[in-house]
This record gives sequence, C-alpha cells and structure tokens, in this order.
Amino acid sequence: MDSGVMRINHGTDVFVVRACSNDDGADLLAIAGEHSVEVFRVSPPISERVASFHVGRRMTALAWSPRSISPSSSDDWVIEITAAASDFSLHLLTKSSASSENMFAFGGGLSGHHGKVNDMCFCGGRDQDNARYVATVADDKMLMVWDLHPALDISSGIPSPERSMGSDASSSLHPRPQPTAYVISFPHPLVTVNCHQFSSKEFLVSDCRGSIFLTDWRSDPELSEQGSWRHSSVIELVEPHALSKSLVGISSQWTGFAAWRQDNIDIVGATYGSRFSIWDLSKPQGGKPLHTGISFPEGGHQFRWCPTSPDYFAVASQCPTKGAVVHIHDMNYVHAQPHVINIAPRPHCVRDFDFMARRGNPALAVAYGVEVVVFPIGVE
Repeated sequence: MDSGVMRINHGTDVFVVRACSNDDGADLLAIAGEHSVEVFRVSPPISERVASFHVGRRMTALAWSPRSISPSSSDDWVIEITAAASDFSLHLLTKSSASSENMFAFGGGLSGHHGKVNDMCFCGGRDQDNARYVATVADDKMLMVWDLHPALDISSGIPSPERSMGSDASSSLHPRPQPTAYVISFPHPLVTVNCHQFSSKEFLVSDCRGSIFLTDWRSDPELSEQGSWRHSSVIELVEPHALSKSLVGISSQWTGFAAWRQDNIDIVGATYGSRFSIWDLSKPQGGKPLHTGISFPEGGHQFRWCPTSPDYFAVASQCPTKGAVVHIHDMNYVHAQPHVINIAPRPHCVRDFDFMARRGNPALAVAYGVEVVVFPIGVE
C-alpha cells in the first residue's frame, strides 16, 4: 500500500462506501457518513467531489442506479443513488449535468421498513426496468422491492402524470408519486440483497442465521402468495456451521454477508463467522457449499467479488484486535493462504469496502474512521 494510494477524508465517520459498477461510471465512488452522502470521481492520483447530499441522518446502505454516468464518460452525466438512513427512511439522490442535487424521500412511516435497512440494490438484467425497481432488506425480516416510477399515485388513487425515468421530479408541475413496494417476509433478519446482470427477476437474499435465498420477486402473485418467502424462493443455500450454531443458540452475533459473482450467475460467495463459503448453483449438493475455508478466525464481516478480475474475492472483519485488514483470496486456489492487506493499525477496523469497477489493476476502496483509502491490491 505505498504507490497509487489515495485518501479521502469525509469529515465524519464513514459507514458505507459503494463503487459504481456501470461501465460508464466505473470511476465513481459514493461515501456515506453521519449526515451526508458524497460522490467522488476517482482518477489516480486525483479524486474530485462531484456531488454532495446532506440528508441529516446516519446512512446505513447505498445503491447505484444503472442510469448513473460519470462526467468522465459523457457531457450529459447523471448521478443517481438510493440511500437508507438510520430512521429507516429511504432517499433517491440525483444530480446531473443539467440539474443540481435533488433529494426525494420515500418509504417512511407505515409504508416502509421498521428495522435497520442493511442493504439495497437495483434490479438486475439489461432491460429499461432495471433502474425502475430497487430492493431493500432489513432487520424487520422484510425484502421490499420498490417501484420508483409507479403507474398509480397511491396517495390520490389516480394515474401518475407521465414522466420518463430520466426526468427531474423537481422540474415537473406535478408532485412525484410515492414509490410502491412489493413485500416478501422471511423467517429471520436479512443482511444482504444482490442482483445479477443476467437476470431481471431474481434477487439473492441472505439472512443472519446461515441461509441464502434465490428469490423470484416477479413470480405470478396468483400462483405464489405475496408475502411468503417459501413460494418465491427458487433455491435455498445453507452454511451448515452458521446454521447449526444459530439453532443451538451459541452464535455470538447476527452476522452474514453474501455476494453474487457477476460474470457467472451460478457462483455465490458468503462469509458467516470465521468461514467463507462458495456455492455453485449448477452443482446444488442439497444447498451445501462447494468450497469452505477460514479467512478470519475471529469472524469475517463482509465478502465481495472483484468485478474486473472475477476470480478474486475479498473478506474483511470488523474486529478491531488486528486493525483494519482485508484478505484477498483467489478462486483458483481457494484453500491457499490469502493475500493480507494491512490498511491501518488497531483500534481501527474496516467499516465497509468495495472493489472499484475501473479496468486495469484491481483496486479497493476501504472505509475506516473518517477516511476512505483507495488503492490497487497488487495481487499477481
């Protein structure tokens, strides 16, 4: 971590960092802290702030819209992000070359979540609807899929005014209708939700107890009752050690983090406790993982695949005893010792991290304290 390292000081503790995975937005990075969300254009050795949204609450989750385009890629650039706050409210944050920062709140009160929102993502696939729907998961055991552009304004019961997904709500004479949600309940608190570029109808949802569900949220409501996870789940994966610990009540805390490998729809990775696990959906094995290993004996907290070098995955822990550390693993040598990256000494720990999507040498953005450090991982 000596050459090509960039540091961004957010000013308050950083809780969420999310890199844009769009081809036209691969140099964009969103950082969320105590009160605000900032967006940076990261082009080593320079980072430039291109947007700042003061929400006034601590952020708990972020997701990039497929509409987002970096100023580096087009003069008609667009920043569009959804954010979840500590009061369980949701926010659509937008800025473009033609308009300043705009914040649209939704999902509050009785219509939204009633527990901490842990993760969110837009719909997958390659059709135009992928920027219309965003999924959120929370401690209230709910998966909610929000229609950001509903055909009916539920507050008035009349059809919504025509508005394209690229238009600015603030420029319309009509107030923007509140998004509507399709709700699926699960048995336990939910930790992560993932989409895939090859599927527009499925989300990968993980809970805190060791189960991962491939959920078809577009299934016919006449055939599968809304609100029932059993009817909408196509496949259920299990991490046996985490599941057994939770069943006998010796799990130290609710943990779990799953990720979907974007170049291969059959590969799923996750970390539960001290173990990471890899599943191959083409080889079900009764839902058991194909590979398992230990990355952090004291317990891993997050798992992410590298989008540009897809055989690499990274695991981080929030345990402060070893400082802020990330382990890089290679899928081809899954049982080999990981490449260890020491970012900061204890008592620091990794709050969040993500891989940048820009081509070339894989790079990580890691949040600890008030800083985000962006650097190439240097794995040969």
